[in-house]
Amino acid sequence: MGGGGGGDNGEKSSSPVQKNSEEEDRWVSELPRARFWDAMDICLWEGIWFEPGLVKPALNFKTNFEAQNEDILLASPPKTGTTWLKALCLCILKNQNIEDDEKDDVLTKENPHFNVQTIESMIYSTKPNPDDDLYTTRKDSPRLFHTHLPYNVLPDSIKQSDCKIVYITRNPKDTVVSLWHFFNSIFRTNQDPFPLEKAVECFCSGIHQYGPFFDHVLQYWGETQKRPNKILFLKYEDLKKDPKGEVKKLADFLGKPLIDEAEIDKVLWRCSLDRLKNLEVNKNGSILYGVPNSSYFRRGVVGDWKNYLSTDMEKLIDETAKLKFEGSGLHLES
Repeated sequence: MGGGGGGDNGEKSSSPVQKNSEEEDRWVSELPRARFWDAMDICLWEGIWFEPGLVKPALNFKTNFEAQNEDILLASPPKTGTTWLKALCLCILKNQNIEDDEKDDVLTKENPHFNVQTIESMIYSTKPNPDDDLYTTRKDSPRLFHTHLPYNVLPDSIKQSDCKIVYITRNPKDTVVSLWHFFNSIFRTNQDPFPLEKAVECFCSGIHQYGPFFDHVLQYWGETQKRPNKILFLKYEDLKKDPKGEVKKLADFLGKPLIDEAEIDKVLWRCSLDRLKNLEVNKNGSILYGVPNSSYFRRGVVGDWKNYLSTDMEKLIDETAKLKFEGSGLHLES
C-alpha cells in the first residue's frame, strides 16, 4: 500500500473544472492509488480514500447538488450504525401514524438502504442527472439522503442552506471489527479471512474505504461544535446505552418530536436489530453491487472487539485515537 492517512493531496488530487468525460477519466486515473486488502484499488481524492468509480459521482454531487432547506442528510463512516440510523429516521418521519398491523410500515417493504439511498454510490453513480427528476421534487419533503463522504466534500448548498445533518459514529475498535467482517463477506467468500492485524494497520493508517476514519469523525465533530442546530452528532454507544433518550433527541432534531413514551418504544421496536434482521425483505435480495441485504445485520453490540483484537492491535488503535483526537474534546468509548 502506498501513501498515508490523508496526506498532501497535491495537484493531482484537485478537482477538474469544466472537463469532458475523457479528461475526467484521465484525471481520476492519475490520482494517488493504493491497494485495499489485496482486493481492490482505492484512490485519494480531497483527503479521502475510496474506489475510483465513485470519484466522478462524488464530484458531481459536490458540484451540482442543490439542497433544499427541508432536506435531511444522514452521514457516517461505514459500519458505524448507518443501517440503524436510516431505519430510525424512516420510522420517525414516515411511520408515526401507521396502524399496528404494519401494512404501511416502509421497513417491511424494502431494506433501509433502499429507502434512504447513499447519494454518491446509489444516486449519482447510477443517474447522469439525478437532479432532473425525483430528487428535485418536493413531494417527499423532507427529502432524506445519506452519505459516507467527509464534511469537506459536501456541496456548498448543503453547508449554506438550512438542510439538517445527522451524523453517527462508533468507537474505532468495534468499527474496524465490523469492517473486517463486512468486507470479508464480500471479498473473501471462499477464502480465509483477511488477516485482522493487517486490517487494523490499514485502518489506523487511514488507507481504507472512506478513510481516514479519525479525520472523518473530527470534521463533523468540529462542525457540530460550531452549529449544533444544524448538525446532530450521535454516538452508537449512546444509542445503545440510552436508546429512549437518544431517539427522543433525534426526533426533536428532525422536527418530529415523540411526546408519548409509547411512541418511542414503538420506534425502537420497529427498528430493533432482531426485528429488522428477521424481516423477509432483509433476509433475501441485495441493494447494490450484489451485497446481500442480510450482511447489514450482524451483532450490533458494543465491545464485540474484545472477542477479536489482540493486545497489540488494541494498543495501536488506542494510540492512534489518542493522537488524532487530542485537544478536540471528543471521546469515543468502547
